[in-house]
Amino acid sequence: MKTKLLLFLFLTSFCLMGLNAQESMDETSVNTEAQTNNLKELVVLWTTAEKEVFTKMIGIYVYNAKKSAWFDEVTFIVWGPSSKLLAEDEEIQGWIEKFKEQGIILEACIWCSNQYGVTEDLKNMGIDVRGMGRSLSDYLNDANKKVISF
Repeated sequence: MKTKLLLFLFLTSFCLMGLNAQESMDETSVNTEAQTNNLKELVVLWTTAEKEVFTKMIGIYVYNAKKSAWFDEVTFIVWGPSSKLLAEDEEIQGWIEKFKEQGIILEACIWCSNQYGVTEDLKNMGIDVRGMGRSLSDYLNDANKKVISF
């Protein structure tokens, strides 16, 4: 009787260990998939009015992040003083055209663009100009998106 009980306990333990191992493997594959997805979406928040920062770093990085497939999806947000610089500077406007050619999502804060009187200019460039507070908060809370700002 003792032998049967010990055999039963051994087999039960063995089966439970197997189930735990399977659950662990399932969690690992889910975590690995989530980690892979974390690197696929980039959101760049551009707020600076410094042209050199855009032309020497931001523009090049954003363009190549999409063109070189470092990220599957790239969203570029124009916010604050950058909206005025973009509306006034033809070189930066040329970069926006390159962004569009790569399929980069273009967004801008309407409150900011209204403050600078450039809302229509940004819309005419094909930028989605709208309230961005909720959208930015959603991006920041989305585990699949990496948000950087300049």
